[in-house]
Amino acid sequence: MAARKNPDEQPTSAAVVRTQEYAAGVGYEVGQTAPDDAYRALDDHSAPTGPVVHSHPGGHARLIVAKGATVTEGARRELDAASTEQAEG
Repeated sequence: MAARKNPDEQPTSAAVVRTQEYAAGVGYEVGQTAPDDAYRALDDHSAPTGPVVHSHPGGHARLIVAKGATVTEGARRELDAASTEQAEG
């Protein structure tokens, strides 16, 4: 018996093309994986102060990005702000 074709069926493609995704690497640029924790101390008014350090500085501190996490634009801005403050002061 002959097979019937349904005119409503869409033909399936022989291959599906997927874009290749590559890891962004390790570092502190946006999209990369952070190689270490990045902390910044906080003053008495909860304002960030001092340089970025890779272990908790004691007292009150902010964790900017955790080891193994993806660096976001916000984390990169905080890292840049710390660098700018250190260069100015």
